Amino acid sequence: MGEIYLNNIRLYAYHGCLAQEAIIGSDYRVDLVLTTSLTLSCQTDNLNDTIDYVTATEIVATEMAIRSKLLEHVAQRIISSLFTQFTTLNHATVRVAKINPPIGADVESVEIKLSLDRNTWAKQNF
Repeated sequence: MGEIYLNNIRLYAYHGCLAQEAIIGSDYRVDLVLTTSLTLSCQTDNLNDTIDYVTATEIVATEMAIRSKLLEHVAQRIISSLFTQFTTLNHATVRVAKINPPIGADVESVEIKLSLDRNTWAKQNF
């Protein structure tokens, strides 16, 4: 097994429970850890034999563009889309951080981390 890291994917989105968050939006950061076998791609040097990080980044952007009240919900959608797109993906961890959240305090970010393996995801029917 190997891991592919996509770090600090920066996006602007409109997630949150407050009505103003749907209007003004906020900056977000998404990080992914994708666990898969890298044996074949190490041998073939072929993009089709691994997880394409361009496609993974596009999945993140697509799911982040769909408004959610909770970061947990958007993280689950990202993981679900990754498992659907990449059949060789065994485990995924996604961290979604809202930068400078409107919570009435000087907080750099709030962040959630969600990790799922393929079997658990399949059983949960996301």
